[in-house]
Amino acid sequence: MIDSHCHLDAPELDPDRDAVHARAMAAGLQGIVVPAVERANFGAVASLCREYVGCFPAYGIHPMYVDRAEEGDLIALRETLQREQAVAVGEIGLDNFVPTRNGERQTFFFTEQLKIAREFELPVILHVRKAIDEVLRELRKYKLRGGIAHAFNGSRQQADEFIKLGFKLGFGGAMTWQRALRIRELAATLPLESIVLETDSPDIPPEWRGNDGRNEPAELSRIAAVLAELRGMPVATLVAQTTANTRAVLNFPKV
Repeated sequence: MIDSHCHLDAPELDPDRDAVHARAMAAGLQGIVVPAVERANFGAVASLCREYVGCFPAYGIHPMYVDRAEEGDLIALRETLQREQAVAVGEIGLDNFVPTRNGERQTFFFTEQLKIAREFELPVILHVRKAIDEVLRELRKYKLRGGIAHAFNGSRQQADEFIKLGFKLGFGGAMTWQRALRIRELAATLPLESIVLETDSPDIPPEWRGNDGRNEPAELSRIAAVLAELRGMPVATLVAQTTANTRAVLNFPKV
């Protein structure tokens, strides 16, 4: 398995990061994708991915961090991508959930990072919360390598539009909640070739961790089992395909 989205550098994991990583490896993970969220943690993500086996970095400026970003951070992103092997540009995108959002500033940093991804021929890891149509509109302006729509929670029509553009859709802890009827329906019926697994650790905990629980990549095995049950298929088959999907869409080093 590959956790296609895990903020392993997050401060919530500071007390026991070694143990979190060890549990993930013991649970059968082959890889953990660690997206950056701002220039200030590019170095931390790079160092962490050098230190921990199976961790792969992505670099980007998250829409929730653009208010403290500067245009010079885009230069730093280019320099980091020139220096470091990255699986994607991310986590980038738009967020309409927070009422105080700065939409114009979000769009500026999003589109500039799409240009950088195109320049480096890299896929993107997208944050699309309450902003799927706006994200799709911007993506259609650029010919990108594709990527992942992280924590997908849209309609089937929106899912199909991402798939047409070469994107995979990320499913994780939200799918495990019995009340998440729309997400579970999508997870059960979308083409399996379009799905990747993720945790978004330490966020979006699965149902068995509770609303206030901390998520971690070791939970991916149980998340995979839930998805396999929803689809009525063997877990091993599902894990093999979703892992292949992640490897196909992101820029993993050639073995």
